[in-house]
Amino acid sequence: MSTPLLLQALAVLSAPATGAATVLGLRARRERAGAAEERQRLRARIAELEERCAELERTASCDPLTGVWNYRHLQLTLDREIERARRAEHADQADGPRPLAVLLLEIAGFDAVIAEHGRARGNAILRDLAQRLAMEIRRSDTLGRYSGHEFLVILPDTGADGAAQVAERLVWSVRRHLLLDWSSGTRAPRPARGNGLTAAAGVAVLPGDGTHAAVLLRAADAALAEARAAGGDCWRTAPPPGRRSTGPGGPPATPPEGAATAERDRSEKAGSLSACTGGDPLAQPVASHTPATVAVPRDVLS
Repeated sequence: MSTPLLLQALAVLSAPATGAATVLGLRARRERAGAAEERQRLRARIAELEERCAELERTASCDPLTGVWNYRHLQLTLDREIERARRAEHADQADGPRPLAVLLLEIAGFDAVIAEHGRARGNAILRDLAQRLAMEIRRSDTLGRYSGHEFLVILPDTGADGAAQVAERLVWSVRRHLLLDWSSGTRAPRPARGNGLTAAAGVAVLPGDGTHAAVLLRAADAALAEARAAGGDCWRTAPPPGRRSTGPGGPPATPPEGAATAERDRSEKAGSLSACTGGDPLAQPVASHTPATVAVPRDVLS
C-alpha cells in the first residue's frame, strides 16, 4: 500500500478516537467548572451556618430584656472561674491562689417607675440601667441578670478591697443614673436626691467566703440581706457564719480602709460586656423594649 493511502486509512481510523478525546476533554472541563461552583456554594453555606451558630450562641447566653448575660451564662462563667482559681491554688505560685469575688446587686424603686411610666417604659429603663452598669466594670468581668431586678457581677482576680470599690461605684451609678426621657423638649435636670432608684449590694470573696459556687452565692445573698436591712443604697460584705444581719437602723456600709486606693487599675476606662452588647450601649438611648421575659428560678448556681 502506498504511503498516501496509508495516511488516509490512519486518518479515517483515528477520527473516532480524536472525537472521543475531544468529547472527554469538554466533559472534564465542565466537571471541573461544576466542582468549583459546588465548592463555592458549600463555602457560602458554611459561612452562613457559622453566622447562624454564632447568633444562636449569643441569643442563648443573653437576657432578652436587658441585653446583658443571662442566668445560664453566669452559671457557666462562675463555675469556670472557680475552677481556674482552684487550679492556680494548687499550682506552685509565689503569689498564692487567684482571688475571685462575686457581687449581688438588687435594684429597688422600679415599682414607682412602672406605676408612673408603665411597664413598657419601665423595662426600657431597666435595660438602659443594665447597659450603664456594664460600662462600670472591666472587660474581664461578667455582669448578668440574676433574677428580676437583681444582677450578679463576677470579678476574676479581684480581692475584697477591689470588690468593695466596684460595689461602691455600682451603687452610686444606680443612684445617679439619668433615666430615659421621652419628652420632645430638653431633658429635665437630674433631681438633687437622685432618680428614685437605689441599689443594695452584697459581696463575697473566694476562698474566705466559700470555694464552691453555691456557698459563695449564699454568702453574697446573706451580705445583700444585710445591705437591704440597713435601708439599701449601700453595700455589705459577707458576714461570718452564724452572725445575725444588721437591723434597719444599722449604719450604712463604708468601704474598708484602703479600698479607695486599692487596685487603681479599675479606675481606668471601663470595658463593655463583650459580645453580648456589642459597641457602645449608651451611644443611643433605648426608645422602647418590651419583649416577653421568662422568669428565672431564684436558686443557687450549681
